Order: sequence, then C-alpha cells, then structure tokens
Amino acid sequence: MQNFGNIMKQAQQMQARMAEVQKQLEVLEIEGNSGGGMVKVILSGKGDLKSIKIDPSVLDPKEADILEDLITAAFNDAKKKVEEASNAAMSKATGGMGLPPGLGF
Repeated sequence: MQNFGNIMKQAQQMQARMAEVQKQLEVLEIEGNSGGGMVKVILSGKGDLKSIKIDPSVLDPKEADILEDLITAAFNDAKKKVEEASNAAMSKATGGMGLPPGLGF
C-alpha cells in the first residue's frame, strides 16, 4: 500500500501545480497581430479578449471587410499563442506526463 500512498501524494502535488498554472494563465496577457502590427489583439492566458488596438490608417469605411479580416487574423494569432503557452505550462506542471483525453485545460 505504500505505492498507492505515494501515487496519491504525487497526484495531489500535480493537482496543486496545475491549480497554480491556471492562476498564472488568468493573469497572462498574450498579443496577436496582423497587417504588420496594424491590428493588435490582447487575450488572457485563458483566451478571453482583453483589448483590441487598431492603427487609424486602416479605419476606412469603404474597406471595412479588410479591417474585419485583420481583426480575425490578429485574434487567431493570439489564440494560437494562448494555446501554445497553456500547453507548455501544463506540460511543465505535469512533468511532461500527458493528461487523459477530456482533462485538458
């Protein structure tokens, strides 16, 4: 039964590390951009939209579709970076041990 006790202790330690990583991700801010930096999107480490910055040079009402595309591209860039940061943080917290399907954060 000593092995089971050790496994439980390790699981509790991993759970504590994962909770700490979740707290860190909440305050993390990740920037995505498009159009050479003309549109910037800031997301939290959890993927929540924090802010959007738009260069005035792309605010032409006749070209709204271009601005929409730039915002979408910047958001997708930031979201990809959030996922990479989250995966790296969780991998570090779990010691590289993969989580079972459905338990991802």
